[in-house]
Order: sequence, then C-alpha cells, then structure tokens
Amino acid sequence: MKRLFFLLAVLLFVQSAQAQLFNKERLANRETFDQRFLTWGYFLGFNSYDFKFDYKNENPDDRTDILVEGDVGFNVGLVGDMRVNNYVNLRLEPGLYYTQRNLRFPGFEEEKDFLREVKSTYIHIPLLVKISTKRLNNFKPFIVGGISTSWNLSSNEGNPQDNSGGEFRMTKGTSYYEIGFGIDFYLYYFKFTPSIRGVFATSDELVRDEDPNSPWTGNVSQMSTRGIFINFTFQ
Repeated sequence: MKRLFFLLAVLLFVQSAQAQLFNKERLANRETFDQRFLTWGYFLGFNSYDFKFDYKNENPDDRTDILVEGDVGFNVGLVGDMRVNNYVNLRLEPGLYYTQRNLRFPGFEEEKDFLREVKSTYIHIPLLVKISTKRLNNFKPFIVGGISTSWNLSSNEGNPQDNSGGEFRMTKGTSYYEIGFGIDFYLYYFKFTPSIRGVFATSDELVRDEDPNSPWTGNVSQMSTRGIFINFTFQ
C-alpha cells in the first residue's frame, strides 16, 4: 500500500509538472500570492500508519515478530503559513488523523489472544520548514521537514486492563520528525498543493502489561509509529 501511494504521488507530480512546463501559455496565476507574510488554507488527505518494533531478545531463533497490518486512513486539517523569504516558509498544520492497525501475535491459537485491533484518532500538530525552488511558470517544487507531536484521542493508557484482559494499551502523547516533498500549483482562483511526507516517531508508545514476562509485551523494548501522509492542500 505504501508503494502504491508513492507511485501514485510521483505520477501525479510528473504529469502535472510536464503539463505546466511544456504549456506554451505563460500566463501567471496568483502572481503576488507568495509575497504575503501570512497565508491560510486547509488540507484533505490519506495516511498509512505502521509500527516499528524493537525487541529485547534480538536472536532470530528465540524471538517471534509481531505482524502489523496497516489500513488506509484519512486526514483533515488547517494550514498556517509564514513567509520568511522567497524560498523559505514556516508552516503549522494541525489536523485530525484517523487510522487503524491490526496486530497479530504469533504463538496463540484463539483470535481473542493473537489479534489486537488498534484504532487511533490523532490530533497531529507539525511545525515544518518548507524550502522551495524558484517558481517555474505556474508551479513550484519544494521539500519540507520538521518536528511534530500528537495526542491519541483513542488512547487507553489509563485502562487497568491489559492484554490478559484483551486490552492493548498505547500512550496518549507521541513526538515525531517528518520529511517529504511536494509541488505548489498556482491555479486561477487558488493554490493547490499535493504533497507526500514520511513520519517517524521518536518516543516509545507501548504501555506494557503488568506481567513482565507477558507474551504480548514482555520482549518488546520499544514500539514506535511510522507513517506516510498524502495531503492535498488548498490555499
């Protein structure tokens, strides 16, 4: 699914860029848009979240890996952009992100033991630095990176039940770093921006079971989120 997202994004960027670059008409849309100190907008998009597990026992003969099955989620949010100069902008993009991941733990026979459905609704707030090229006709490529934090509204961190009672627990707050790229397209009425970003958690999100030798969490040293965001921004 991640490869499909990446391929679709690349095809979209290439086709749109070619249409703009080789179009004989050079009428510039929204000529003064990038001269504004502050601009606002909103975004819609898709996400694919995953987990990266690190294990205490790294011997492949002795450990069993947890299988993560990701699904496609959706994003919606706002954009605040501050111009630093012609090539650098600071962006704040608070949004609501919904996703689901299914975890399969080997060594169990019954579904109530080996399957955990992890549904998450995040309030995600990234602070990003956007570095752009010079505007070419009506489009402008850029790269973007920064740091972010999120609050998991579906977190059950405080639940006294753990996996022995069927509850897989995660922390409420997570921190990340992000990196990606995109293209600004200057249309007649607004600026349209497709972009793709990779998101990598820097904190451990697993709340461990009471039993230190738990077959679900006992061998996990760290569980951290990885994800891909594809957003379509309108300003």
